[in-house]
Amino acid sequence: MKKPSPNPEVVNALPDESLVPALEALSECDPDFARAYRLCGVPPVRSQLGGFEGLVNMIISQQISIHAAKSIRDRFRNAVPDLSAERVLDLSDEDLKAIGLSRPKQAYIRSLAETVQGGGLDFSAFDGMEDEAIVKALTAVKGIGRWTAEIYLLFVLKRPDVFPAADLALQASFARLKGLEERPNDKEIRGLVELWRPWRSAGARFLWHHYRHDAVA
Repeated sequence: MKKPSPNPEVVNALPDESLVPALEALSECDPDFARAYRLCGVPPVRSQLGGFEGLVNMIISQQISIHAAKSIRDRFRNAVPDLSAERVLDLSDEDLKAIGLSRPKQAYIRSLAETVQGGGLDFSAFDGMEDEAIVKALTAVKGIGRWTAEIYLLFVLKRPDVFPAADLALQASFARLKGLEERPNDKEIRGLVELWRPWRSAGARFLWHHYRHDAVA
């Protein structure tokens, strides 16, 4: 199932100046992007926790509102201040239910915790791995799909050429950017943003910014 836009752990109102070279390059190759960039400017600084806790947060945030996800994450941290795979596996189903997790998300987080505890997911190795190898490693865990893996690549590992094509807000924003009557699906938009290589991460960051920007019709 397609997911909502990410809810990064840290959002800074200051513009992310590190994106400027890529945004300028995108403006040179795409006139529609250039027009929107002039109107919207640089997206704000955004980052997200990595490792086990970061993935737990991403699973919590799937398919629910930002407000609801924050409430559940806050309850999780209160229940387990030292969040680790071992501590999560100590929690009962009733504990997880009281935190606000649905039954599927309980199963997903337990699966993640078991994988991490068993050494099946080595976050320290990610820096030396190709993007697709990381996607393969993450999506091998129950409850982690390609969208979540790509969000991890983009916001945690800061990989430069990632585009979470299944994201509904990205699809809608791209349709508005290009004046399309309908938003493209994930397969269609992957093809349409090939022009944006090797700066697709900056393009995705800008599209989320553009999606929320009132100045662009």
